[in-house]
Formats: sequence, structure tokens, C-alpha cells
Amino acid sequence: MLKALMPVAVYSIGVLFKKEGFKTDTMVNMLSISFGVAIAAYGEARFDTWGVILQLGAVAFEATRLVMIQILLTSKGITLNPITSLYYVAPCCFIFLLVPWIFVELPVLREISSFHFDFFIFGTNSLCAFALNLAVFLLVGKTSALTMNVAGVVKDWLLIAFSWSVIKDTVTPINLVGYGLAFLGVAYYNHSKLQALKAKEAQKKTTQADEEAGRLLEERESEGNDKKSESQS
Repeated sequence: MLKALMPVAVYSIGVLFKKEGFKTDTMVNMLSISFGVAIAAYGEARFDTWGVILQLGAVAFEATRLVMIQILLTSKGITLNPITSLYYVAPCCFIFLLVPWIFVELPVLREISSFHFDFFIFGTNSLCAFALNLAVFLLVGKTSALTMNVAGVVKDWLLIAFSWSVIKDTVTPINLVGYGLAFLGVAYYNHSKLQALKAKEAQKKTTQADEEAGRLLEERESEGNDKKSESQS
């Protein structure tokens, strides 16, 4: 449920990096999402302060990463496609993950004598991770980081439903009320984003039609001048 804060974090960092324009109504909407998530966290049956802090930190870092990916893919003078971007980003991710793995997880693995490396499981996980990152780069490059996170709310619904129905996690009424408020805020933003996109496309088509009409008018005027010159000669 805390993942619903991702659009708020992406929008705030996007405004900070000047990739998103600040709008009062959008910020009010983001605050409503934050308020709903706060209620959902308050109603958690097994609330843990340290866990919430870690999750909020993860949201902030993920939002920063996505905004930087958007800058990388859409900046003028930079022509990186999703595959090329992944080619540069993947080694950095590997190095930054390798360091904590050596100090945190490797000692635990050495203590477990039954541990063995499964190439099939590791290979399929790597393939899924590659496809996921490729899809993220492609979507962020074609739309924006904020749009990707708004669409990602569907994934959060599935996770919550799976945790409640299969894993039997406790979901309190306050949880549902808070997440319901956050969902309404995200849905409203999604609707506003869609309307703005439709208006932008309509304006683009109108501009193209005006340019084409102006070009045809110039061609006709040029043909008329040529005929006039021929008749005078």
C-alpha cells in the first residue's frame, strides 16, 4: 500500500529536476494520495516503524532512478534507445548490488551447507529481470516516469489481493479505507493525464493541418505567379 506513494515521489522529484511542470491542482491531488497512504499505514495490524522508513527510502530512490532514466532517454542531444540505456545502466546496478551482497548475504550462504546454485532458476529470474527493465525503459522513454507509476497501481492491487487471499495477511478496514482514498487520487490523476494527452494530440493534429493548408496555399500562389509571368512574357 505504501507503493501508492510512488506517483507522489516521482512528481515531486520531476518538479525538482524540471521534468514536470508544477501545478497546484496536481500537487493537491498528490497530497490526497499521501493522506490516504498515511491512513493505510496507520491502520496496519503489524505496523513497524523501521520497515516503513525502509520502504519510504526505497520509494524515494526508485522515484529518483525513474526520473533520471526519463532524463537520459528524452534529453536533447542524447539518442539512447532502451537496449543502449540498459547496456550502460546494468553494470552500475550490478556493482552497487554486489557490495551489500558480499557483506550481508554471502556470509549467510556460506553458513548454509545445503545451498547449491540452480542455473535454471537463476537463468529464468535473470530473463524476467531483463524483460522487466527493458519494458520500464521503453515505457518511460515513450511516456514518462509518472505515467509508468500510475499504471503500476494495477500491480499493487494484485499484490494486495494475493497477500490477503493466498498468504492470509491481515487487512484491516482502516487499511482499505486509506488505500481506497489513495486509489481515488491516483485514478483522478490518471483521468487528468489522459484528458491532457488527448488535448495535446488534438492540438498537434490541428497544427499539422494548418501547416499543410499553409503549404498548399503557398504552392497555389506560386503556381499562379508562374502562370501570370508566362502570360506577361
